[in-house]
Amino acid sequence: MKKVALVTGASSGIGKETAKLLIENGYIVYGASRRLEKMTELKEYGVQLVEMDIADDNSIVRCVEEVLRNENRIDVLVNNAGYGSYGALEDVPISEAKYQFEVNIFGLARLTQLVLPTMRQQHSGRIINVSSIGGSFGEPHGSWYHATKFALEGLSDSLRMELKQFEIDVVIIKPGAIQTEWNAIARENLMKVSGNTDYKELVGKHIKMLADADNRGSSPKVVAKTILKATTSSNPKTRYATGGGAKLILFLRRVFSDRIFDKIMLSMMK
Repeated sequence: MKKVALVTGASSGIGKETAKLLIENGYIVYGASRRLEKMTELKEYGVQLVEMDIADDNSIVRCVEEVLRNENRIDVLVNNAGYGSYGALEDVPISEAKYQFEVNIFGLARLTQLVLPTMRQQHSGRIINVSSIGGSFGEPHGSWYHATKFALEGLSDSLRMELKQFEIDVVIIKPGAIQTEWNAIARENLMKVSGNTDYKELVGKHIKMLADADNRGSSPKVVAKTILKATTSSNPKTRYATGGGAKLILFLRRVFSDRIFDKIMLSMMK
């Protein structure tokens, strides 16, 4: 029996490449996104397309119901949907901060809640949560984004222990700099929110740093391969750092004090 995987944020980048790679490796794959028109290529690969807005509970429920109605099982959930909205904390409206948590945490958690009864009945399953190296450190103008990724790491660690009794694994993927839409959206939001405020000098330097990182970033295929490894391994790691200098940055974060790491981060914004 083929295993069934549900991949969110499948219209582009990491989600799109993950859906393609999983189907190439024998999975029945459902790709979920708000933008069905951007998933035409996936349909040609044989991916089943599902319209889902991760911030809309009714949409999430319909998505899971469709997969279960068609397949009667879910073996892998790849929680990839998310975005980065940057700006100085003083400048970001609380409504935008709440929406970022809605997308990056609450929608993800709701989707996970809905697939867990089936995985428990199967006494098997794997939940792959795409976090970020930003779940291990902060940076200026990224307060809310990093807060969501720190929250995702804590959620995942707690969930992993809860689900061990049901033989369901929870794995965190921590990408570094990856060439996707994420970076451009983050830069655009940062400029819009704080580009003309008292924070503008550092904002300009930060935008340049993000652009340089995007140019040096890894292909999303690198992350997709890591997700496949985490999905298929009989004994997966709890965390996988992958692509775009991820391992180096996390090493520096471990060995240096907070103050020194702050200096390293600010020195990169020249």
